[in-house]
Amino acid sequence: MAARSAPSCHLRLEWVYGYRGHQCRNNLFYTAAKEIVYFVAGVGVVYSPREHRQKFYRGHSDDIISLALHPERVLVATGQVGKEPYICVWDSYTVQTISVLKDVHTHGIACLAFDLDGQRLVSVGLDSKNAVCVWDWKRGKMLSMAPGHTDRIFDISWDLYQPNKLVSCGVKHIKFWSLCGNALTPKRGVFGKTGDLQTILCLACARDELTYSGALNGDIYVWKGINLIRTIQGAHTAGIFSMNACEEGFATGGRDGCIRLWDLTFKPITVIDLRETDQGYKGLSVRSVCWRGDHILVGTQDSEIFEIVVHERKKPFLIMQGHCEGELWALAIHPTKPLAVTGSDDRSVRIWSLVDHALIARCNMEEPIRCAAVNVDGIHLALGMKDGSFTVLRVRDMTEVVHIKDRKEAIHELKYSPDGTYLAVGCNDSSVDIYGVAQRYKKMGECVGSLSFITHLDWSSDSRYLQTNDGNGKRLFYRMPGGKEVSNKEETKGVHWASWTCVSGLEVNGIWPKYSEINDINSVDGNYIGQVLVTADDYGIVKLFRYPCLRKGAKFRKYIGHSAHVTNVRWSHDHQWVISIGGADHAVFQWRFIPERKLKDALHIAPQESLADSNSDESDSDLSDVPELDSEIEQETQLTYRRQVYKEDLPQLKEQYKEKQKSGTSKRRERAPGNSIRLHFVHGYRGYDCRSNLFYTQIGEIVYHVAAVGVIYNRQQNTQRFYLGHDDDILCLAIHPSKDYVATGQVGRDPSVHIWDTETIKPLSILKGYHQYGVCAVDFSADGKRLASVGIDESHTVVLWDWKKGEKLSIARGSKDKIFVVKMNPYVPDKLITAGIKHMKFWRRAGGGLVGRKGYIGTLGKNETMMCAVYGWTEEMAFTGTSTGDVCIWRDIFLVKTVKAHDGPVFSMHALEKGFVTGGKDGVVALWDDCFERCLKTYAIKRAALAPGSKGLLLEDNPSIRAISLGHGHILVGTKNGEILEVDKSGPITLLVQGHMEGEVWGLATHPYLPICATVSDDKTLRIWDLSPSHCMLAVRKLKKGGRCCCFSPDGKALAVGLCDGSFLMANADTLEDLVSFHHRKDIISDIRFSPGSGKYLAVASHDSFVDIYNVMSSKRVGICKGATSYITHIDWDIRGKLLQVNTGAKEQLFFEAPRGKRQTIPRMEVEKIGWASWTSVLGLCCEGIWPVIGEVTDVTASCLTHDKMVLATGDDLGFVKLFRYPAKGKCGKFKRYVAHSTQVTNVRWTCDDSTLVTLGGADMSLMVWTNEMEGSREKRPCDSEESDTGSEEDGGYDSDVTRENEISYTIRALSTNIRPMFGIKPHLQQKEPSMDERQGIVRGSRPPVSRAPPQPEKLQTNNVGKKKRPIEDLMLELVFGYRGRDCRNNVHYLNDGDDIIYHTASIGILHNVATGIQSFYQEHNDDILCLTVNQHPKFVNIVATGQVATAPSVHIWDAVNKQTLAILRCYHSKGVCSVSFSATGKLLLSVGLDPEHTVTIWRWQEGAKIASKAGHNQRIFVAEFRPDSDSQFVSVGVKHVKFWTLAGRALLSKKGLLSSLADARMQTMLAVAFGANNLTFTGTISGDVCVWKDHILCRVVARAHNGPVFAMYTTLRDGLIVTGGKERPSKEGGAVKLWDQELRRCRAFRLETGQITDCVRSVCRGRGKILVGTRNAEIIEVGEKNAACNILVNGHVDGPIWGLATHPSRDFFLSAAEDGTVRLWDIADKKMLNKVNLGHAARTVCYSPEGDMVAIGMKNGEFIILLVSSLKIWGKKRDRRCAIHDIRFSPDCRFLAVGSSENSVDFYDLSLGPTLNRTSYCKDIPSFVIQMDFSADSRYLQVSTGCYKRHVYEVPSGRHLTDQAAIDRITWATWTSILGSEVMGIWSRHAEKADVTCACVSHSGISLVTGDDFGMVKLFDFPCPEKFAKHKRFLGHSPHVTNIRFTSGDRHVISAGGDDCSLFVWKCVHTPH
Repeated sequence: MAARSAPSCHLRLEWVYGYRGHQCRNNLFYTAAKEIVYFVAGVGVVYSPREHRQKFYRGHSDDIISLALHPERVLVATGQVGKEPYICVWDSYTVQTISVLKDVHTHGIACLAFDLDGQRLVSVGLDSKNAVCVWDWKRGKMLSMAPGHTDRIFDISWDLYQPNKLVSCGVKHIKFWSLCGNALTPKRGVFGKTGDLQTILCLACARDELTYSGALNGDIYVWKGINLIRTIQGAHTAGIFSMNACEEGFATGGRDGCIRLWDLTFKPITVIDLRETDQGYKGLSVRSVCWRGDHILVGTQDSEIFEIVVHERKKPFLIMQGHCEGELWALAIHPTKPLAVTGSDDRSVRIWSLVDHALIARCNMEEPIRCAAVNVDGIHLALGMKDGSFTVLRVRDMTEVVHIKDRKEAIHELKYSPDGTYLAVGCNDSSVDIYGVAQRYKKMGECVGSLSFITHLDWSSDSRYLQTNDGNGKRLFYRMPGGKEVSNKEETKGVHWASWTCVSGLEVNGIWPKYSEINDINSVDGNYIGQVLVTADDYGIVKLFRYPCLRKGAKFRKYIGHSAHVTNVRWSHDHQWVISIGGADHAVFQWRFIPERKLKDALHIAPQESLADSNSDESDSDLSDVPELDSEIEQETQLTYRRQVYKEDLPQLKEQYKEKQKSGTSKRRERAPGNSIRLHFVHGYRGYDCRSNLFYTQIGEIVYHVAAVGVIYNRQQNTQRFYLGHDDDILCLAIHPSKDYVATGQVGRDPSVHIWDTETIKPLSILKGYHQYGVCAVDFSADGKRLASVGIDESHTVVLWDWKKGEKLSIARGSKDKIFVVKMNPYVPDKLITAGIKHMKFWRRAGGGLVGRKGYIGTLGKNETMMCAVYGWTEEMAFTGTSTGDVCIWRDIFLVKTVKAHDGPVFSMHALEKGFVTGGKDGVVALWDDCFERCLKTYAIKRAALAPGSKGLLLEDNPSIRAISLGHGHILVGTKNGEILEVDKSGPITLLVQGHMEGEVWGLATHPYLPICATVSDDKTLRIWDLSPSHCMLAVRKLKKGGRCCCFSPDGKALAVGLCDGSFLMANADTLEDLVSFHHRKDIISDIRFSPGSGKYLAVASHDSFVDIYNVMSSKRVGICKGATSYITHIDWDIRGKLLQVNTGAKEQLFFEAPRGKRQTIPRMEVEKIGWASWTSVLGLCCEGIWPVIGEVTDVTASCLTHDKMVLATGDDLGFVKLFRYPAKGKCGKFKRYVAHSTQVTNVRWTCDDSTLVTLGGADMSLMVWTNEMEGSREKRPCDSEESDTGSEEDGGYDSDVTRENEISYTIRALSTNIRPMFGIKPHLQQKEPSMDERQGIVRGSRPPVSRAPPQPEKLQTNNVGKKKRPIEDLMLELVFGYRGRDCRNNVHYLNDGDDIIYHTASIGILHNVATGIQSFYQEHNDDILCLTVNQHPKFVNIVATGQVATAPSVHIWDAVNKQTLAILRCYHSKGVCSVSFSATGKLLLSVGLDPEHTVTIWRWQEGAKIASKAGHNQRIFVAEFRPDSDSQFVSVGVKHVKFWTLAGRALLSKKGLLSSLADARMQTMLAVAFGANNLTFTGTISGDVCVWKDHILCRVVARAHNGPVFAMYTTLRDGLIVTGGKERPSKEGGAVKLWDQELRRCRAFRLETGQITDCVRSVCRGRGKILVGTRNAEIIEVGEKNAACNILVNGHVDGPIWGLATHPSRDFFLSAAEDGTVRLWDIADKKMLNKVNLGHAARTVCYSPEGDMVAIGMKNGEFIILLVSSLKIWGKKRDRRCAIHDIRFSPDCRFLAVGSSENSVDFYDLSLGPTLNRTSYCKDIPSFVIQMDFSADSRYLQVSTGCYKRHVYEVPSGRHLTDQAAIDRITWATWTSILGSEVMGIWSRHAEKADVTCACVSHSGISLVTGDDFGMVKLFDFPCPEKFAKHKRFLGHSPHVTNIRFTSGDRHVISAGGDDCSLFVWKCVHTPH
């Protein structure tokens, strides 16, 4: 029976033979102490060659596969595989964990690297995206993460010469990373022509941006920046696996078995070919090299480690060997010497010396070896092979004795008999053969009883029997040597077995877990002498059991280290060691056996530190010899705190239900009531399942918790204040060492811990994100900076926080069983203890993890349940109270002694300066000296000791004590019964607070005329409470049964109580003595009511679905109301006492007549006309609105109407108390909602004068008293209710611009589709028709030397620009005309004291100099910028943040002057970022997303760290801004939305703006926000009003601040003046911009002289004496404050696309024509708009005449106009078409005008006939709409590109279609703007499935071509480019759709016009030098 406890002996890992060389690289290094660090299986090994000693790091739970050495060469980082793999950073000297990094990677960690100073670590995962992750490893914090590559990454390294740069390489790629903010941005290495694209296996970084990398083919590739600059060919003949950089140079090692050393410039120094050395062999492959000084370490594929001394390079020294790849199964022990023999699938058999820890012999066989055995004399070694043969060798010289093959399947087990005469050979074909040793291994017999493969064999000591196990788990016996099966059990009963290696059999039952049928135990071996058994299983665990162990589920000790399967395990011949071998890790582990007697001296082998639970040395199954759990603790462990619905789920649920109900009718809902209630007093304290949750604050108030409320109780004034930040049960409370802050943890799906201030009752920080279901224990550190918390999830997670920052520091799994307490070490902030059910653990922080060690009990005690814990007077000492009443005293992790302290569990302890105080279930408080040697004093909690000032009555003597605290000369005691007592040191006890005991509370009644109420509960008590300021329990009476309802008689003299067993009683209301009782029903009495007036009748409702009516005077039942189909929930009388209203559980509303109980049917409409004496019903028309949207998941349990019939209060299952206006008609009425109860509110009642509302919590057992605050009286205090959450129906106002901005859907550039409705097959996919030449057999491009045809003419007429043609090699952005004002705001700002302005358009940020107009650009965004802000803090000068559109958008923070990117924040906002704002200190950045939740996120931008994030609103948020004086307060405004936010730690708390009772104030759509002093906030609305808010309450409205929406507001920091900008028509007194004083009382208006009918201002900013304004019309205007003069700085088109673009033939001017109906003339040199013509219709195309004296403009309505340039007079106009004109062209000789339209036509007009413009002809059969047209140089032909991807050529002016390809090829064109034709085939990209090339233009020199496309790219090609997918350069900046592009004269610039961005980009052409 001893098997029920674990054996008391122990194994210690002594040596590991092996090294992991397979599938791993670069995993072998010298440490600073000249030791060698590497890994094998799941163990990190530090080997000292000098002492020939190994140390082991065992913090991993699975195979280690990666290793990196810290630059100081002491610390090591290792990464493992597994489902939740983690990284350990550990000290190679002490082999202790320093830090654990977890919770990020999946599958495994493939590579690791430290940066130069060792502060950061980069890791690469094995997941499908090969995630790259950068860590601040000391803090265990992830800094950045990005997907690495689609294929495997083999190596990663920090660039040691450039900060924040990394390089990674792998399958067919190399990537160069830069880390900026939280964004890792990769650039792919360009292989170019220098080398082949191939797999790169390893790399090293050098100076000057050089990177050396080893490739799969044996070359070394050298990179400069991201380009491959040279290759060193044939560095190795095969793949280079490892590259190591050191001071002298580089060492490389490859698959060819060579090591090469190179100097610092990668010139070869020397080669060492290991295959040629003594130890070498063919096929040796190097996986790892490390070069230090004159030593080189080499690790090979076959698990060898060589050390080479450079000057004796021919003699490498072999310092470690192991088996090579292939499973390792065979293990045998020499019978007389300390030798072990192993054999593996690598076909080698090896003999190891266990004393010298060395390989002493090795022999290679023909076949893989599967088992081995040594004969008793130690001469012969038998090996079983995989092919069914076996071989016998002589041990001495490994020569073969015999080789026999009788079987076809693998031999899995063989054993010699103890007398040495036989060899039994077990095969996988389920037979055992017996061979005679002396007869040269002749077969003597065969055993054939098994049906499955043989797994284990054992001989009996007398060699007469053999027992076998097979794959079915059957155990069989055979007689030897014949092999006859023994069927008679008796015969084998007394047999003594020579060895025990079988896994089935009575003696080893205990090795199997209790209820499992699996066979995952591979091997066992019994040690008869030590009475221990060792087992090996599939999970890499070696276990020690007692032997024999008969009962299943025995206790054990376990040891980890092997990775997956441990295939075999054996005791050495003298039982000194255990040898275990791993299948997959092919490592041999040698464990030293430490028997019991030695354990005492070996305390230094105290339990291995564990990260993974599997490391603990005790088994996890329960000990049977622990005393039964105490009933109270038993009850507590069964509480799960799970909820069907968590409060966090409500918003989603609501949305779901709203979706379902959209179809329903939306009647106008009632407003919420004017009254509100405020929590006034709570009766109750949570003691029944919580401990140590009661403390004195700094000023002597008492803080504790009940339900969802934190309570601060002032005992002098008997008043309470409340922290109401929680929304569900609080389970734990801890007080800060300064005694003024409190931490409370609650229940929830993602439960939070709140830290709040007891003075201000404001939350300081809210911690969440790491626990599940609830937080059951919290504790502050002694310095108050940290907090530890424990969750109630399955593994009781322990988390350590930096609570002020809200950051998780470390996390670990606590225990499978419940943890009751966590305590931080007061002396060492990194240490803590947790205690709980059979659990005591000592933790220390290691980076992001915690390392736990179990308390070591030894022989002193049993593994008990700990209920409480405190630290003593040194960091080593800890004290815990147990469930048996003992106090355990611990030093370090060892139990030193136990002291008996209480009868029953010790629930609470408290440490004092000179001693301790404890409290237990026995109701005694004991004071102890400082080492628990004597008990100084005890106090028993008895009724007799109760002092006169008590606020209630003690229910029983010696209640169980759950919390104790000392202070202010008193002991504060909390009991299980919900009482809080104060014990004076001299003995008297004062009761301060009390509530009901455990059990649900349902019954509640208020007195008809006194301020008292009665409650009755399942705790079998009836209590009377005083609601007046004395707030106490007046009387209590115990009942025989629990009660569910009660009611006062109308005269207040009697009290009726309904009980749970179907009986009810009437008691005297003063004395609570029985008057009368009845027992007529079997089920619960659920409601009981006296009839009004004289109280003649009593109606009693029960769960049997009946209501009985009794005559009170005669005490007889006079009627029964039948007809309900379900249990009765509520009953109400009418005023006359004649009618009963009844609600049932089936939601029926029934009416009965009294006193007989006859059922009545009353029409629904009539019900409210009846005068009801009371209304507690939850059904019916007049309270339809009280049912929430999510009525299906929650029930309204109670309601009560005020006596003035105005307000209905309800309580529901989710713990909400709500107030509705009565009658609440229509679905989902509006309400005010209050959270204080945790789960269901079982009853609500108004007192007789409606001044107070009393509510009962069912499970929280608390009675809450709320004051009713009438409508008028509440301006003084902001109300703390939440308004109803269903959005208001009133519309928030309408404005076209707002609607447009709200509904705009931003195109993501990469997903854009074509802007023109093209159809047909794209050019690069069309089949080419052979040209004329080709038909004649001439290959184009290689003309025959002597051609019969005349020489081919030029493609394009060239204006000889300079005599030599210089190709254009690059485009530089020089100017941008455009500003994004149409749908963005507050995006123009001053910089540098008003010298520069900054704004944005498309995807570029523009810095524009006001004086010169010179612009510079920030071009790092890859899609449109939507928002921009400037950091106002003087420390961060010129720092700009911009947010963009994208599926995963980012915010860039950059320096406006030098355009350096300072940080990139990758956001979780899908779609885009629509608002950014810096905080007051400039360190925080706020961003708002366009995702459906409109998420609000706060960043610490310099670190790139996300601090907090929360859903903002279900509709669009337009702006969110920090208060200018705050880092924690900000305001967001949007569609019918204004919210006031506070950042607390990592949590965002928000309050909706309250409209309060300003007359008819309604929630409008808010568009802008500004701030004033004293917490004033101003918001601009859609109606033109400005709302003024104090805190979050509306205090006044500035009506019609503007006539239209107020789009922009700006708060000037220096003087507090506020600028507003709106949409207004200019008038004498009004203006679209106004400057206001600090309180928005007076203003001055400015008019913008833009000539528009209405000005619409989108952005305002104020500088020195100037106001900067950005308008909807894309103008940026500077307004002088003194003289109101306007200066337009920036112009742009208002609406796009800009389709028309024309450059002047000789000057640097160009024209643009756009959808906004204007044609504008721009001057490049002066950087400004010269002129603009309003056409009144959208313009589509524009063109200069060849001389530049005329301009033709084509309109969208089919009209075209010709203007004279000199006078801008119309020369002629004509409209022959109804559809848009797409292109218009003058012929080069100025005679014809060609007009192409979307009606598939081109019309010709003869200009020589004057301005009449009569059409001379037109082109026939054009297949689709016209896109572009070009004339030939001789004006005789016109080429037309069309919307079906076809190009046609027509004769001019006849319009005849020219089809002769040869003739077309001979035409020279005057211009080329076509996107079609074989000459420009190369401009079509592979990616153009949906998007097109939209425009093109060939340079005047005829050799360059620029194109624009739907992706917003401008590309530069050579012309012509007939080859598909031609090479090109790309230029980004435009939004999607570049609509047109042109070269200016002389090819000096390229102009590109944007579609979506309405902007014109001017690019400077950079020509190649001569």
